[in-house]
Amino acid sequence: MGEPMTRARARSAQVMEARLEHRILMIRGRSVMIDADLADLYGVETRALNQAVRRNRERFPVEFMFQLTRAEKTEVITNCDHLAKLKFSPVLPLAFTEHGTLMLGNVLNSERAIEVSLLIVRTFVSIRQMLSTHKDLAAKLNELERKVGGHDDAIADLIDAIRRLAAAPPARKSRPIGFTADLERKKS
Repeated sequence: MGEPMTRARARSAQVMEARLEHRILMIRGRSVMIDADLADLYGVETRALNQAVRRNRERFPVEFMFQLTRAEKTEVITNCDHLAKLKFSPVLPLAFTEHGTLMLGNVLNSERAIEVSLLIVRTFVSIRQMLSTHKDLAAKLNELERKVGGHDDAIADLIDAIRRLAAAPPARKSRPIGFTADLERKKS
């Protein structure tokens, strides 16, 4: 009976990971999660999460967490429908990096917090691997484009040469086939 439970838990983790990927945002060139999303995942109120962070401020240096500006908050609300509730909040949300989410799990110190933290870190890692794969693919496409770009001129020259050869040669006066007598020339 333990095996079906494991499968169900694995399936649940996959569903959760898929949900997490949409909640990881790029802000200031860094992959982050917003405090409201993390509170939802950890099963606590955003206010309680932020209070735990304030109590343990020394555990959250700038590279783990930062507060959004008003412009960033507006952009996040505009681009992420699930964060529309932040529109009316007077508080600027906090953004947590991968390390910040892991530290948050330690600060909250519950079974669920530990599980969710590990899942979040795995999701960050998978996104980083995906981005790395895309960068490799983009580099290969650029290299191919560069190689093919050099061939474009050669191909264009080849097409021009074929068109010149295929063009009808200038009409020249041709003699009639067979033997003919030039009677007018003989009269003179």
